[in-house]
Amino acid sequence: MRLWQLVTLTVLTHTAFNGSRMLVSLYAIHLHASAFTVGTLMSSFALLPMLLAVSAGRLVDRSGARWPMFGASLAVALGALLPFFRPGLWTLYAASTLIGTGFMMFHVAVNQVVGAIGRAEERAANFSWLALGFSVSSSLGPLVTGFAIDAIGYVNTFLLLFLFPLTPLIVMWLNRPALPRAKERRADAGDSRIMDLLHNRPLRRVFIASGLLNMAWDLYTFVMPIFGSRSGLSASTIGAVMGSFAIAIFAVRLLLPLLIRHVLPWQVISAALLISAAVYCVFPLFTSVPLLVALSCVLGLGLGCSQPMVMALLYNTSPPGRQGEAVGVRTTVMNASSTTLPLASGALGAAVGMGPVFWSMAALLGAGAHIVNRRRARA
Repeated sequence: MRLWQLVTLTVLTHTAFNGSRMLVSLYAIHLHASAFTVGTLMSSFALLPMLLAVSAGRLVDRSGARWPMFGASLAVALGALLPFFRPGLWTLYAASTLIGTGFMMFHVAVNQVVGAIGRAEERAANFSWLALGFSVSSSLGPLVTGFAIDAIGYVNTFLLLFLFPLTPLIVMWLNRPALPRAKERRADAGDSRIMDLLHNRPLRRVFIASGLLNMAWDLYTFVMPIFGSRSGLSASTIGAVMGSFAIAIFAVRLLLPLLIRHVLPWQVISAALLISAAVYCVFPLFTSVPLLVALSCVLGLGLGCSQPMVMALLYNTSPPGRQGEAVGVRTTVMNASSTTLPLASGALGAAVGMGPVFWSMAALLGAGAHIVNRRRARA
């Protein structure tokens, strides 16, 4: 299977995942759920992935990516279908858990496959193309979901999202694609222990930076529907604002294969942390749609250029035969923030408003940039 085919399957699966996060959030608000309840629903997308990501990575390392990707697509499709047959708040918990766990498996598997394509010097560019696919689906998800809600309602939009993972499901079942695999693990490498990866200094810096950037991304995904609803914006307007965030990510990733030749990965990652901190400082001060679009674009430019650099660094510094496991550890770190951040942000937002939520994240990102750069200087 070629890279563009993998990217296409990823776009379809991620569109369902990304759209469902917005749809679950807005449908819960429509059902008069509190900010804290919305936070628990968003955490449901990440709870099991947080616990199972390392095991998923080891499974992909051992057995290859085809069957994990098939099972992942099936889980996402079934999760999107559940609320259509049984609408209600409690069904959303089951749906979000199933969709989140399914996409985690797909994410771990496809990153391992893309990392195994080509030579080490081509890896950042390959991950840039995969990230570009994520940008397309990050734009499609909110846009399709927002306009579908206004046109056909919340419940029917779940059925629409169910259609997206069907193509990956059929391809993995019928075509039996040959997927490249990473280098085999050395026979004398010993037992696999997560602490071995965490004790690896270059890998540990990648995990820290990746976790912080994912928190910045998750906060936007979780808070923007609530912030937009409280500001009186319609579902389609919220989708358009969030779509501008994704379009900015797409634009910067389109240029990344050229920029990679002129910048170092850690320079890009540090800049992304600082840009995100600056945007979150001023975001709650505005409710004008053009200004929200502009801020979303700046945030998208900052966060969009970081992921390919993170993944290239992660794959290049992982021990042979443990690349999927390393992706799993990163996914665990990401989902730990995705589980706790909505709960903490929802509780804080319900108690004191959304402003302190944005400003707390800005302070954390600024501190994280300082810590990561200081550790690099010591290495």
